[in-house]
Amino acid sequence: MANPLRGQVIKLYKTLLYLGREYPQGAAYFRGRLKSAFMKNKDVEDPEKIQKLVARGDFVIKELEALYFLRKYRAMKKRYYEPEK
Repeated sequence: MANPLRGQVIKLYKTLLYLGREYPQGAAYFRGRLKSAFMKNKDVEDPEKIQKLVARGDFVIKELEALYFLRKYRAMKKRYYEPEK
């Protein structure tokens, strides 16, 4: 794997690992799934394919952030607003 791509992959892994701490099914579950996903693609050497995989990882990051934001929003709404009837 080329150096710049290796750095991108490691950064992606670390970011996902950090975001996985708050995963609803638990950090251990998320860590196991994350590791298996990365290990499945460890032998990929084509730079174009690696870029596609990194782009997919970036998409997952955005989805996780949206999930966490929505969960926090719902908790705040539940605390401060009357239930709608």
